Amino acid sequence: MLHRAVLGSLERFIGILIEQYAGAFPVWLTPVQAVVVTITEDANGAAQSVVEKLRQQGLRAELDARNETLSYKVREHSLQKIPYVLVVGRKEAADGTVTVRKLGTDAQQTVPVDEFVERLVDEGRLP
Repeated sequence: MLHRAVLGSLERFIGILIEQYAGAFPVWLTPVQAVVVTITEDANGAAQSVVEKLRQQGLRAELDARNETLSYKVREHSLQKIPYVLVVGRKEAADGTVTVRKLGTDAQQTVPVDEFVERLVDEGRLP
Protein backbone atom coordinates (compact mmCIF):
# COMPACT_ATOMS: atom_id res chain seq x y z
CA MET A 1 0.00 0.00 0.00
CA LEU A 2 1.36 3.41 -0.96
CA HIS A 3 0.60 6.45 1.12
CA ARG A 4 1.18 10.03 0.11
CA ALA A 5 0.46 12.90 2.46
CA VAL A 6 2.16 15.93 0.98
CA LEU A 7 -0.25 18.46 2.45
CA GLY A 8 -0.63 16.56 5.70
CA SER A 9 3.09 16.63 6.38
CA LEU A 10 3.22 20.35 5.52
CA GLU A 11 0.38 21.05 7.95
CA ARG A 12 2.15 19.09 10.68
CA PHE A 13 5.36 21.02 10.03
CA ILE A 14 3.55 24.38 10.30
CA GLY A 15 1.89 23.20 13.53
CA ILE A 16 5.25 22.19 15.00
CA LEU A 17 6.74 25.53 13.95
CA ILE A 18 3.94 27.49 15.62
CA GLU A 19 4.32 25.44 18.82
CA GLN A 20 8.10 25.85 18.83
CA TYR A 21 7.95 29.64 18.63
CA ALA A 22 4.66 29.99 20.59
CA GLY A 23 3.43 32.24 17.79
CA ALA A 24 6.30 34.76 18.21
CA PHE A 25 8.16 33.95 15.00
CA PRO A 26 11.59 35.32 14.11
CA VAL A 27 11.49 38.60 12.20
CA TRP A 28 12.20 36.99 8.81
CA LEU A 29 9.22 34.63 9.21
CA THR A 30 6.49 36.89 10.62
CA PRO A 31 3.65 37.96 8.34
CA VAL A 32 3.98 41.58 9.58
CA GLN A 33 7.49 42.61 10.61
CA ALA A 34 6.69 46.10 11.90
CA VAL A 35 3.67 48.24 12.55
CA VAL A 36 3.84 52.04 12.65
CA VAL A 37 1.56 53.58 15.27
CA THR A 38 0.65 57.26 15.42
CA ILE A 39 0.02 59.27 18.57
CA THR A 40 -1.84 62.17 16.94
CA GLU A 41 -3.37 62.84 13.55
CA ASP A 42 -0.61 65.40 12.90
CA ALA A 43 1.88 62.53 12.54
CA ASN A 44 -0.09 60.50 9.97
CA GLY A 45 1.90 61.82 7.00
CA ALA A 46 5.25 61.08 8.62
CA ALA A 47 4.06 57.63 9.69
CA GLN A 48 2.90 56.85 6.15
CA SER A 49 6.32 57.82 4.79
CA VAL A 50 7.98 55.46 7.31
CA VAL A 51 5.74 52.62 6.13
CA GLU A 52 6.61 53.40 2.50
CA LYS A 53 10.36 53.36 3.28
CA LEU A 54 9.99 49.97 4.95
CA ARG A 55 7.98 48.56 2.06
CA GLN A 56 10.45 49.89 -0.52
CA GLN A 57 13.08 47.71 1.15
CA GLY A 58 10.82 44.65 0.82
CA LEU A 59 9.74 44.61 4.46
CA ARG A 60 6.22 43.81 5.58
CA ALA A 61 4.88 46.84 7.44
CA GLU A 62 1.48 48.28 8.31
CA LEU A 63 0.16 51.63 9.52
CA ASP A 64 -2.15 51.98 12.52
CA ALA A 65 -3.56 55.51 12.46
CA ARG A 66 -6.78 54.73 14.33
CA ASN A 67 -8.14 57.16 16.90
CA GLU A 68 -7.25 54.99 19.91
CA THR A 69 -4.88 55.48 22.82
CA LEU A 70 -1.22 54.64 22.35
CA SER A 71 -1.23 52.02 25.10
CA TYR A 72 -4.24 50.28 23.53
CA LYS A 73 -2.54 50.11 20.13
CA VAL A 74 0.77 48.87 21.56
CA ARG A 75 -0.99 46.22 23.65
CA GLU A 76 -3.06 45.03 20.69
CA HIS A 77 -0.02 44.66 18.44
CA SER A 78 1.96 42.97 21.20
CA LEU A 79 -0.81 40.39 21.57
CA GLN A 80 -0.59 39.83 17.81
CA LYS A 81 3.15 39.19 18.40
CA ILE A 82 4.41 41.71 15.88
CA PRO A 83 8.18 42.01 16.44
CA TYR A 84 8.47 45.80 16.20
CA VAL A 85 6.03 48.59 17.05
CA LEU A 86 7.23 51.98 15.81
CA VAL A 87 5.68 55.03 17.45
CA VAL A 88 5.49 58.32 15.57
CA GLY A 89 4.27 61.52 17.22
CA ARG A 90 4.81 65.22 16.60
CA LYS A 91 8.35 65.18 17.99
CA GLU A 92 9.39 62.12 15.98
CA ALA A 93 7.81 63.53 12.82
CA ALA A 94 9.74 66.78 13.21
CA ASP A 95 13.05 65.01 13.98
CA GLY A 96 12.74 62.25 11.34
CA THR A 97 12.94 59.54 14.01
CA VAL A 98 10.80 56.70 15.36
CA THR A 99 10.47 55.29 18.86
CA VAL A 100 11.05 51.55 18.63
CA ARG A 101 9.42 49.00 20.94
CA LYS A 102 10.63 45.44 20.48
CA LEU A 103 8.33 42.54 21.31
CA GLY A 104 9.09 40.97 24.68
CA THR A 105 10.89 43.99 26.13
CA ASP A 106 9.71 47.11 27.90
CA ALA A 107 12.69 49.09 26.63
CA GLN A 108 12.18 51.64 23.93
CA GLN A 109 14.64 53.74 22.01
CA THR A 110 14.40 56.60 19.57
CA VAL A 111 16.41 56.14 16.38
CA PRO A 112 16.54 57.81 12.95
CA VAL A 113 14.19 56.20 10.44
CA ASP A 114 16.91 55.25 7.95
CA GLU A 115 19.00 53.60 10.69
CA PHE A 116 16.05 51.48 11.81
CA VAL A 117 15.22 50.48 8.22
CA GLU A 118 18.79 49.27 7.71
CA ARG A 119 18.70 47.33 10.98
CA LEU A 120 15.39 45.67 10.11
CA VAL A 121 16.60 44.78 6.62
CA ASP A 122 19.61 43.01 8.16
CA GLU A 123 17.48 41.25 10.75
CA GLY A 124 14.76 40.35 8.26
CA ARG A 125 17.04 38.35 5.96
CA LEU A 126 16.75 34.62 5.86
CA PRO A 127 19.34 32.88 8.03
